[in-house]
Amino acid sequence: MSAQNDVKKVVLAYSGGLDTSIILKWLQSELNAEVVTFTADLGQGDELEPARKKAEMLGIKEIYIEDLREEFIADFVFPMFRANAVYEGVYLLGTSIARPLISKRLIEIARETGADAIAHGATGKGNDQVRFELSAYALNPDIKIIAPWRDWSLKSRTDLIDFAEKHQIPIPKDKRGESPFSVDANMLHSSSEGKVLEDPWDEAPEYVYQRTVAPEDAPDRATNIEIEFEKGDAVALDGERLSPATLFARLNDLGRDNGIGRLDLVENRFVGMKSRGVYETPGGTILLAAHRAIESITLDRGAAHLKDDLMPRYAELIYNGFWFSPEREMLQAAIDHSQQQVEGKVRLKLYKGNVIVTGRESDKSLYSARIVTFEDDQGAYDQKDAAGFIKLNALRLRTLAARK
Repeated sequence: MSAQNDVKKVVLAYSGGLDTSIILKWLQSELNAEVVTFTADLGQGDELEPARKKAEMLGIKEIYIEDLREEFIADFVFPMFRANAVYEGVYLLGTSIARPLISKRLIEIARETGADAIAHGATGKGNDQVRFELSAYALNPDIKIIAPWRDWSLKSRTDLIDFAEKHQIPIPKDKRGESPFSVDANMLHSSSEGKVLEDPWDEAPEYVYQRTVAPEDAPDRATNIEIEFEKGDAVALDGERLSPATLFARLNDLGRDNGIGRLDLVENRFVGMKSRGVYETPGGTILLAAHRAIESITLDRGAAHLKDDLMPRYAELIYNGFWFSPEREMLQAAIDHSQQQVEGKVRLKLYKGNVIVTGRESDKSLYSARIVTFEDDQGAYDQKDAAGFIKLNALRLRTLAARK
């Protein structure tokens, strides 16, 4: 606590929920600090005005509530999707990619308001504390960071509720008991962890899923869509050009209605433990399939395979909180360079949890029907060339075989 004794003004990442409201009051009562609240609209779907009213009720004078949806999709989600980034083979990094943007605004608001510290509500067991703080230190090496879950004496839900009642903080009725699971959401995904999900053998109850209908309840008729790309980014849906966030919201609706994007995962956290989570990424699942499809005809084999080699490292950097690191920026430069000719259209069929690519076309296509045809290619490819190609590649294998 010694590093916090001289903190005068703190910018708090504030949701308006019970935990961050308690943190707000704790900062005021325990550290005697002036608090600025920052609430980001990243498309989580919550009504944000109650957060303002609650902050006002707790005596906050400087309240920031910002719609960051377009910046989130254009400057964080889309660059990540250019890399086809998935962590441990399946996770589309929905929580991970939101943290650097929140940290960026926390640091900017601290500068604007003259605050000497920022605070967050991430627990000491999770990845988010790492992501928030690595991003913050990368942007301001001298910033003080307060993480109450690592510092205060409150250890249980009962302690939180007792603190809230002592300080007249309103407690939602469902917070008086044990919440069935913890939820984080933004425009890219929703994640659910804890409580009813802690046993990895137990199937997640249907009520855990909030962003998608069950695949078996999705329509019996397929939905056909067309996504257009420019320089690796989706720019139009079914012929209509849309802003990044608007397009992504439409993909989310399509994914939700067709039961697309559910994932039940046991992952390896950066802090060392395994955790089980249920994720829903409806629009992102569609976008990933479409992006890989347009790359399949526009990206050279060497570039495509190198991207796939680099992707796990890139994904791990984002998962671990190193968005603002030089190595992520180096990889991003290579990835963005690879996307210069990645443009065209992809047609997809959405059906009961499945995303099926049914067509792709591009003026920049490297696919040649004349070369690949099983019919007469009129001299485009001399099949006799394959004999020497095979013999040269087999030379070391034949040498090894002869030794045996």
